[in-house]
Amino acid sequence: MKDVQNQQDDRGLSVDMVGVSAIRYPIIVKDKLRGTQETVAAISMSVELLPQFKGTHMSRFIEILNRHRGEITISNIRDILKEMRKNLSSPKAMISLEFPYFIEKKSPLSEERSLFPVEVLFDGYGDSRLGTSFILGLRVPVTTLCPCSREISEFGAHNQRSYIIAYTAFDHFIWLEDIVDKLEDCASAEMYPLLKRPDEKYVTEKAFARPRFAEDVVREATEILHADPMIHWFMVEAIHLESIHTHNAYARIERFRAKRPLLSAHLQVFKGFRQRTGIY
Repeated sequence: MKDVQNQQDDRGLSVDMVGVSAIRYPIIVKDKLRGTQETVAAISMSVELLPQFKGTHMSRFIEILNRHRGEITISNIRDILKEMRKNLSSPKAMISLEFPYFIEKKSPLSEERSLFPVEVLFDGYGDSRLGTSFILGLRVPVTTLCPCSREISEFGAHNQRSYIIAYTAFDHFIWLEDIVDKLEDCASAEMYPLLKRPDEKYVTEKAFARPRFAEDVVREATEILHADPMIHWFMVEAIHLESIHTHNAYARIERFRAKRPLLSAHLQVFKGFRQRTGIY
């Protein structure tokens, strides 16, 4: 049959990103406690379309995904990107997977076990000239208590659910659970799916003793992430879903340990994609 996509295009224009998005797909990821965990990801896959081609082959993205459905890890994303570039005749490829990940947590005093959900992003970028880059993103719910409210109020202080969002680029394997632990420690208190009354008392009093502005959260997270010499870029955000205001509070810090051409190219695509889709 006629291959329309491979026909010559005479306009001389490359297409920066072309592919498939919003694929709901079952994946298996590494779990520190149990070895692996099954979840469902929203996946986007794209390549740069060279100017001589009329179009890309959308079905090949799904075929590549099917070949790797048994396990998706930080390591084999590099293999997926390589396949995308080869099978779609492109010098550049990008894949983004967003999925819920569940961590077993024990309540602080009663030690009741329950599953705590965090949102995870795996974002990979492959360039035939520069190599492969990977960004890990985490969105972790926490509790924060307002330092100003505690200072001026006679009876307690207002608190709220907040989110810490951290994106990192690194040179070694990192367990999701380890980063979550570090980020939770930047808040006033952790959140738990299941709390008994003694646990509620403990969490409430812990938050009261550790008030945090959004600015405090991102500064403390920055100190923690910058202390890891294997992390060469990070961006951390805090969002407070204010309980007594009609607005939310927001803060962000981005830092490079050393700028690299590959990472700079990846970040340009990564930030642009997330702004356009409303995710970032």
